[in-house]
Amino acid sequence: MLYGRSTELAALEGLIATARSGRSGALVLRGEAGIGKTALLDRAAEVASGMRVLRVTGIEPEADLAFGGLVQLLWPVQDRLDALPEPQADALRAVLGTGRTRTQDRFLTGLAVLTLLADLAEQGPVLCLVDDAQWLDQATAEALLFAARRLAAEQVAMVFATREEGFVAPGLTELRPTRLDTGDAARLLADVGLPPALREQVIAESAGNPLALLEFGAARRDDPSKFTPVTVADRVLSSYRAQIARLPEKTRLALLVAAAEGRGDLPLQLKAGRMLDVGVEDLEDAERADLIQVTESTVIFRHPLIGTAAYQGAVLARRIAVHRALADAADDPDCRARHLPLAVTSPDDTVAAELVAAADRAADRSAYAAAALLHQQAARLTPDRRAQAHRLGDAAAHALNAGHAAQAADLAEQAERSTDEPKELARLAPVRAAVMFELGDQRQAARLLLERASSDDPALGRDMLRTGATYAWFAGDADAVREAARRLRTLGGTDPMVQGMAHLAEDDYAHGLPLLERAVTADPAGGDTARARALHSAILVGDDATAMELAAREVARCRARGLIGALPQALHLLAERQVLAGAHRDAEASVAEAMEIARDTGLRQRAAWLNGVPARIAAIEGDDGRCRSLAADAPEAGRVAGESALSLLELAQGDYEAALNRLEAAAGPGPQRHTAMAMAAVADQVEAAVRLGDRQRAEGPMRAFDAWAQVCGRPWARAVAHRCRALVDGQEEGYVLAVRLHERGGRPFERARTELLYGEWLRRARRRSDARGVLRSALEVFERLHAAPWAERVRAELRAAGDATTAARATAENVLDRLTPQELQVVRLAAGGNSSREIAAQLFLSRRTVEHHLYKAYPKLGVGSRRELARLDLT
Repeated sequence: MLYGRSTELAALEGLIATARSGRSGALVLRGEAGIGKTALLDRAAEVASGMRVLRVTGIEPEADLAFGGLVQLLWPVQDRLDALPEPQADALRAVLGTGRTRTQDRFLTGLAVLTLLADLAEQGPVLCLVDDAQWLDQATAEALLFAARRLAAEQVAMVFATREEGFVAPGLTELRPTRLDTGDAARLLADVGLPPALREQVIAESAGNPLALLEFGAARRDDPSKFTPVTVADRVLSSYRAQIARLPEKTRLALLVAAAEGRGDLPLQLKAGRMLDVGVEDLEDAERADLIQVTESTVIFRHPLIGTAAYQGAVLARRIAVHRALADAADDPDCRARHLPLAVTSPDDTVAAELVAAADRAADRSAYAAAALLHQQAARLTPDRRAQAHRLGDAAAHALNAGHAAQAADLAEQAERSTDEPKELARLAPVRAAVMFELGDQRQAARLLLERASSDDPALGRDMLRTGATYAWFAGDADAVREAARRLRTLGGTDPMVQGMAHLAEDDYAHGLPLLERAVTADPAGGDTARARALHSAILVGDDATAMELAAREVARCRARGLIGALPQALHLLAERQVLAGAHRDAEASVAEAMEIARDTGLRQRAAWLNGVPARIAAIEGDDGRCRSLAADAPEAGRVAGESALSLLELAQGDYEAALNRLEAAAGPGPQRHTAMAMAAVADQVEAAVRLGDRQRAEGPMRAFDAWAQVCGRPWARAVAHRCRALVDGQEEGYVLAVRLHERGGRPFERARTELLYGEWLRRARRRSDARGVLRSALEVFERLHAAPWAERVRAELRAAGDATTAARATAENVLDRLTPQELQVVRLAAGGNSSREIAAQLFLSRRTVEHHLYKAYPKLGVGSRRELARLDLT
């Protein structure tokens, strides 16, 4: 009987009922030790009668064992791995030790868990129970949380029970079991047979904690004079220690072996026990005292605090001896590696080498947090300072891969204090710089790489200089970009992208842009780095079509390989190109997916960067509040995107002075004025200056953009350059040339702005009939883009040009606007002939969730099947 738990039971029963009805959900039970979380999980398992129940309990000694919890959870269903997409199946086989494929992305395992749970739910609802989540290894915790946050329509319920600290689960519903009131506490004590005369004092001492009530009640029942210490936690722990202290010495040693081993593996404990002269018979007294439960293969402590009391109550020498025995008894090298650091007290290079091997195995399974800890432990046991620094550097790199930037910084600093060798310091620099970049200090990151890049290792030096140049570009540090390019030449490095950026920093478009064009067409066989540099270069030269193709290809590559951590950046770059192409809904869908993944994976910096895309859409649509809110949340390094969006908003609102001042300040002296966003905003700067009647302030940016456009040669860029010239000199020829160039495609919003300005010029020239034609074309684009303030300006011009019919026309509704971003993605893929399972694999969803989105989308689109869907125009 559970007393005082009506609220908690109702929540659990509701979660399970929802799963039975076809919807998924997750719940976190958070509270102090002994508050009754395990009892609630037990009741949930009872309520879930008929459902498949998977269960895992975090074990404190295994908190640093890579995927130890996930192995425990998924071992009963490993036969279902063949149903998963191959990269996901390979990731879980590596976790379970049945495969050797290296996992490329630390979040792929979480996706595989999601897919596996969804696959299991095809045969009926699933309940996943996680106890003592605060002691899960990080790799397991990340995988389960990733799955929990993306559950939707899979018939899966997940419940995590955790202590107050140690398990962070943002985005999941939390419930905190309360302490029992006096009435419920008295009824619980009555159930365990405590006489009424003793209940009041036990209730007072227990402070409503159910475990404390049971333990103190039993102690007081056996010895009415028993008095316990002050705090509830200490009282419970002291009670267990007292019980253990009364046991025979060999029983205490056998309990210590069980506590140190942690997983309940009886055969391993018995093998280690024989080295210490204890056997299974020595567990009998502890079993009779109800401290443990023993089966043919396991030893389980009745409560984790019993194991804690058994371990903490032993002297250090005894604990060391037990861990040595467990290490020697272990057949699994990872199990041995878990005990070795606790079995030695001084440097030991042989042990350190075993830990490094275990770290490499953990990294192969994408358990980077575990790999970082193992390398750190290996460094502690390494006698040679140079090798110690090397291993601390490896620990820092793995900590960064695990998403722990602060820990990586600390480890890298430790490594640097262990060595003064330039070669080792150079090796550490990329990690330190990556941490700085992740934490927002791009300028310092670039400077560090340039400072440490050495000719002693030319290959490493070139890589550092290339990365340093990229960091410097984003930081707006022109001097660092130029220095990187100069030093690359001295190292024999021919890098068109870096050299091109250096020329751009000098406003030398004639030399810089052709070099960047070479980088765009670089050999794709050069690998991921070459493809990323080609994409960056395509963006810098304004090659929208190639940049869109490369970004879409990168997104597809990330999806196919399950590279979840890299996907948000690829989607971000794709979304920026989609905005330029006028595909706002597609851009919003890309950003929504990227934002969700960034939040699910803890990539907070990337989530902030993403705000620049919807900020620009909001500016085009005239949504003042949303635009300003999104721009304010952009990080310092993404300031140009935010300022460009705000200036466009102000330009549409007629606040030309604010727009011009903002753009002039954002342009600044650094290379950021040559970024794609900054170059696109030059036309806004020219228009704002002309609207203010200050053509002098328009001349400089107009000439700079014209020089850039003539060299890059893109039709959209040359068109905008002609438009700017026409604005400044007031001549029709520039508008005519611009309109003709826009007809060759690219950037519809810019085309409509050119047509609006030309229509205004024609109306002022009293050529009202000619004006109506170009203004109608502009209105059609602005309405399609939902660019309300710009469309209103066109309507005002049309009214002035005598076209009241067109001016009063309502904007035609696009049926795609009825869909959510995720529904739009699913619908487009389904219309392209992809099955639900194929769509699920691409969007990192389950098949049921895909079908749920289709079910909601069909009535919005007025169709009832995939066949009808394929006939719709979804562009």
